[in-house]
Amino acid sequence: MRNLKLHQTLEFRDIQAPGKPQCFCLRAEQGTVLIGSERGLTEVDPVRREVKTEISLVAEGFLPEDGSGCIVGIQDLLDQESVCVATASGDVIVCNLSTQQLECVGSVASGISVMSWSPDQELLLLATAQQTLIMMTKDFEVIAEEQIHQDDFGEGKFVTVGWGSKQTQFHGSEGRPTAFPVQLHENALPWDDHRPQITWRGDGQFFAVSVVCRQTEARKIRVWNREFALQSTSESVPGLGPALAWKPSGSLIASTQDKPNQQDVVFFEKNGLLHGHFTLPFLKDEVKVNGLLWNADSSVLAVWLEDLPKEDSSTLKSYVQLWTVGNYHWYLKQSLPFSTTGKNQIVSLLWDPMTPCRLHVLCKGWRYLCCDWHWTTDRSSGNSANDLANVAVIDGNRVLVTVFRQTVVPPPMCTYRLLIPHPVNQVIFSAHLGNDLAVLDASNQISVYKCGDKPNMDSTVKLGAVGGSGFKVSLTTPHLEKRYSIQFGNKEEDEEVNALQLSFLTWIEDNTFLAISYSHSSSQSIIHHLTVAHSEVEEEQGQLDVSSSVTVDGVIVGLCCCSKTKSIAVQLADGQVLKYLWESPSLAVEPWKNSEGIPVRFVHPCTQMEIATIGGEECVLGLTDRCRFFINDTEVASNITSFAVCDDFLLVTTHSHTCQGFSLSGASLKMLQAGLSGSHETSGEILRKVERGSRIVTVVPQDTKLILQMPRGNLEVVHHRALVLAQIRKWLDKLMFKEAFECMRKLRINLNLIHDHNPKVFLENVETFIKQIDSVNHINLFFTELREEDVTKTMYPPPITKSVQVSTHPDGKKLDLICDAMRAAMETINPRKFCLSILTSHVKKTTPELEIVLQKVQELQGNLPFDPECVSVEEALKYLLLLVDVNELFNHSLGTYNFDLVLMVAEKSQKDPKEYLPFLNTLKKMETNYQRFTIDKYLKRYERALGHLSKCGPEYFTECLNLIKDKNLYKEALKLYRPDSPQYQAVSVAYGEHLMQEHLYEPAGLVFARCGAQEKALEAFLACGSWQQALCVAAQLQMAKDKMAGLARTLAGKLVEQRKHSEAATVLEQYAQDYEEAVLLLLEGSAWDEALRLVYKYDRVDIIETSVKPSILEAQKNYMDFLDSETATFIRHKNRLQVVRALRRQAPQVHVDHEVAHGPESDLFSETSSIMSGSETSGRYSHSNSRISARSSKNRRKAERKKHSLKEGSPLEGLALLEALSEVVQNIEKLKDEVHAILKVLFLFEFEEQAKELQRAFESTLQLMERAVPEIWTPADQQSSTTPVLGPSSTANSITASYQQQKTCVPVLDAGVYMPPKMDPRSQWKLSLLE
Repeated sequence: MRNLKLHQTLEFRDIQAPGKPQCFCLRAEQGTVLIGSERGLTEVDPVRREVKTEISLVAEGFLPEDGSGCIVGIQDLLDQESVCVATASGDVIVCNLSTQQLECVGSVASGISVMSWSPDQELLLLATAQQTLIMMTKDFEVIAEEQIHQDDFGEGKFVTVGWGSKQTQFHGSEGRPTAFPVQLHENALPWDDHRPQITWRGDGQFFAVSVVCRQTEARKIRVWNREFALQSTSESVPGLGPALAWKPSGSLIASTQDKPNQQDVVFFEKNGLLHGHFTLPFLKDEVKVNGLLWNADSSVLAVWLEDLPKEDSSTLKSYVQLWTVGNYHWYLKQSLPFSTTGKNQIVSLLWDPMTPCRLHVLCKGWRYLCCDWHWTTDRSSGNSANDLANVAVIDGNRVLVTVFRQTVVPPPMCTYRLLIPHPVNQVIFSAHLGNDLAVLDASNQISVYKCGDKPNMDSTVKLGAVGGSGFKVSLTTPHLEKRYSIQFGNKEEDEEVNALQLSFLTWIEDNTFLAISYSHSSSQSIIHHLTVAHSEVEEEQGQLDVSSSVTVDGVIVGLCCCSKTKSIAVQLADGQVLKYLWESPSLAVEPWKNSEGIPVRFVHPCTQMEIATIGGEECVLGLTDRCRFFINDTEVASNITSFAVCDDFLLVTTHSHTCQGFSLSGASLKMLQAGLSGSHETSGEILRKVERGSRIVTVVPQDTKLILQMPRGNLEVVHHRALVLAQIRKWLDKLMFKEAFECMRKLRINLNLIHDHNPKVFLENVETFIKQIDSVNHINLFFTELREEDVTKTMYPPPITKSVQVSTHPDGKKLDLICDAMRAAMETINPRKFCLSILTSHVKKTTPELEIVLQKVQELQGNLPFDPECVSVEEALKYLLLLVDVNELFNHSLGTYNFDLVLMVAEKSQKDPKEYLPFLNTLKKMETNYQRFTIDKYLKRYERALGHLSKCGPEYFTECLNLIKDKNLYKEALKLYRPDSPQYQAVSVAYGEHLMQEHLYEPAGLVFARCGAQEKALEAFLACGSWQQALCVAAQLQMAKDKMAGLARTLAGKLVEQRKHSEAATVLEQYAQDYEEAVLLLLEGSAWDEALRLVYKYDRVDIIETSVKPSILEAQKNYMDFLDSETATFIRHKNRLQVVRALRRQAPQVHVDHEVAHGPESDLFSETSSIMSGSETSGRYSHSNSRISARSSKNRRKAERKKHSLKEGSPLEGLALLEALSEVVQNIEKLKDEVHAILKVLFLFEFEEQAKELQRAFESTLQLMERAVPEIWTPADQQSSTTPVLGPSSTANSITASYQQQKTCVPVLDAGVYMPPKMDPRSQWKLSLLE
């Protein structure tokens, strides 16, 4: 659905050269044009508008002086830097343009009709006047010569046995002669010049020759291969014309055919058979076709036609028509009229070999034209919902318009078509009224169509694929307001209407157009303001006058207008972008500047331009024909095939067969560049896969539809996720819930977004939501999709500019809030109509309220059967069974203790009556409480069952107690009985015994003590060592003194086992009255002060000499031995650590990985990945098949104890030494309080020497360790230990890579060993009296 739009026109008039032009060729590398005339050769530079070289062929005798000579062909030879010229007299001349030397490399006595070089310029083909073909090499050596007329069909002759042919069929009364019809051969066309025509295939492997046959006087096409062997001959085609052109892609050969009522362009295959055609828009014998030309990429076929003389001797014209094909339909995209006499008569046409859509035209009056077209999609540019997303396609004198907002019609069909008197060259839509359009035709007339409320359809507007056959179309079609002719005030008298005179027609205001024209003598462009001329008399045809003009230095190759801001950007051929201030009185043109104030210049000229606002800045977007995409002067991508800007969105298609959508409101240039380059992960909202070769046709404004066209021409409508979510958010912000819901339902968008987009607004407008949806099924669908997940944080994150809506619900869960709010609203609006939705709201809660649902279903039995809004019980149950499992619903109905409801549910389910009827009958015979107990026990609702069973009476208490014990319902049971009841006593005893079995002795003792089971309580307290509670219970039992003393000694023994010497001494002193044993226990526990207190309390000073002093001296000796041992161990480990570190620094790094692989973490790694080399694993058992990896927990604990070996040379000896040193430091640090206590009693009993010795030794040990700690635990080790290797986002491979990168064998799990132990220098342990 693309049109050809004139990009620029380069014109060189009145070339000063002798003679009349006859043919020309292009010199692509030099950028010049070589023109041949009856006098010689002329090389011109059209850009500089100058004649570079003139070479006379008359002076050398190659052409006659009387001007009757003719040049039949010119070819630029790239590798020889020369030009090959063939004359009609038979000379083949090579001309060096730099030296102007001429060399005749061959001559044909009979003369030359046609010269044709192969595309690779390896072969030269000459057609002579004697009807022969001569093939030569590029060095002009003759390869072969063949007759142009051949009797044989060729090597590709068809072979058939006649099955199914016309000759083998029965023809009835017509007889056998009809099976063999006589072939009629029509003569060549009257205007045929009988000259042969030659065309080459694009790859140069074949060429075709069209020639008039001698016997039949009709034209035939013969195909030859590169080896000059005839391949095929075309079938007899009456009225075959001389024009011939082989499609460069190699599939078809184009020619023309005159038919009885029309003239067609027909296509032949390589085997000579016809394969398709299209009809030219002319009557029989109205025109003749002078030539057919395919462009370089086979996308455009140029047809050169000329009017045949008529009796009324009216002015004759010639035409150049540009045809394209799509969906097997041929479109006439451009029609350029020329005169057949005078200076504007066409002499020759050529497509540019490098630029596909560049056409070169040479006219008789030494006028040269170079026209560049590019592909464009003419679409309306409105942004409101009133814009119909119109797309116009040019097809001759018809404009095919498709309204994509209402209909998606595949081309070549359309919604409606506009009939124009002349062929159309350009279609434009209004920049301010998007649905109005204007049409510029080949006669430079503008037809303005506007959308209005006219009751009758315009006669020039015909419906296409919609309407007809009595169907009424709800479509607003435009009407022709008026046709305007363009009047130029300085128009010369002999100047003809030129279809190439105006380009880039733009409709900027209701009565104002812009158009571009080019200067004939300089590289300047003129911007014209075309305004409607006011006339006092109402005329059928209006006029557009040039109200003002602005001259721009440079060739304008692009112009675009923004429908929002009314800004106009103009692009020059050098890439410079200008801003045209058309609204200012001065009509100035100034450079377009970016945000930094730098003028914007495209590196390469762009064929498509748009103006868009990106992050608040107005930018120019451009796309080149080589898929390079620019925003201002920054190239953001190089693989963009098409783009469109709509509703603050930029949509692009790429070579990687994706369509990407970007929001421009909060975007920046860097973000777009990163997104288009694929440098970061693209979310699903931005990117969408599309079919290969898809291009954007249009985007429907304020909608979700994106129209793509495939390479073969068919259309595809996609709903890009970025457009969909943006539109849904707009609808939700406007509380248009119905539109949002319908869109989300059709496009499979999660319906949670309706709530999560703005939870507060939704909950406040629940009633509006229900009224707009107004469908039970749709509301139920909404309920069924609800979940606790916030989709704005997971599936559909909001745009960057939008503040993230906090959708957490501090007062409750999301599901419960929505269900409750909607249920309340539905019950208010119409509870009968929304009955099923109300039931769904109960079922979908976090904890389904099935009992309430079943109760409401039961209440439906009272509804009137004839009320259309009411839901019957059967319908409600049938619906519930879709939401809830039938067994679960049956159980919940049973839990209501309503057997009618149970039967009703069971009947609607697939359950077998033999399964549930006996069970229900048994239940009905039971007493009510026991019945409910049985039901609850069946449903495994044991707490409820216990409650009902407790009401059945004392005779059921045994069963109740068994239930309590089986289901561990002790706490619940205690709430059901009074504390003074025997049942409470029995349950408490059972509860205590249960706690005793669980080894929870203290809670068991409390339970026993509470219920009065004192003996059991004493047993429990003794088991847990709770001596205070045990003695309290013993006092309650009023135990005898000897039993109390025995109990005290038992408790003291348990406390000593727990190293609670002080508490054991307290028990012995107070309850066993054994203070001597208490003193000994205190001395054993180093509680010196408390021991002395008891000694003096009971006035037993003798114990000091017998027990206290020996114990103190023995403790001092033990401390000294311990300090000596720990100091020696510390010094030994410290020295060994220095040796290990020195060896580690000298050892080669290659052993590091080996240590890692066999370290303690190798078991961890073996479960997820292999970090050993192949040579190591080859000789080992497979971890997955051996029993080694499946260690028991006991073996794992053993391995943990042994993992750090202090054995010299072990892999982790350094780590083991650090661990051992840290343990020594911590042991010494813990002795500070004990040393301070013993120093005091040593001083008290005058053991000063021993006290000073211990204080000096302890101080020396502390100083030694404080000095050594910084040397042992270095900052480098601490840094390496804190490097994160493991974590929730790590994998086995990343862990392994981190180990190898760090080149260390440090196990991560023991990184804490590398932190130095804490030593408190402020601790007051010394005794100042000893200093």
